[in-house]
Amino acid sequence: MSSQDQVPLPRIPLKLDVEFRRSYGRNSAGGLLKNISLSGAFLEHEVEAIKAGDKLQITFKVGGRSRKVNAQVIWSNSLGSGIKFLPTNGRDVQIVDDLMYFVESKRKTRRSLLDDIFKQAS
Repeated sequence: MSSQDQVPLPRIPLKLDVEFRRSYGRNSAGGLLKNISLSGAFLEHEVEAIKAGDKLQITFKVGGRSRKVNAQVIWSNSLGSGIKFLPTNGRDVQIVDDLMYFVESKRKTRRSLLDDIFKQAS
């Protein structure tokens, strides 16, 4: 199966401010991750010059930790870009996994709180 035939992993919705720059660039820009999976994410940004094939370095800040993860732009439009993570070691994968766990556990806590409120109200 070629990489074009692969189905993307399920995405987790989130809103996370990140900083990014082209791998060969000096200037960084701000963006917002709108969804994420272990394989990639949707990066909302206002940089118009980003196109498919560009390589980026994205800086995550999770739980007081900061980590730079390499990525490649798979597609881009006026709303942002679909990116594929290019992890260079296990810590790159771990920061993405930790972020996903944090978002999901926060969502489950909110859900159980709402369930408790609805049970009390009924």
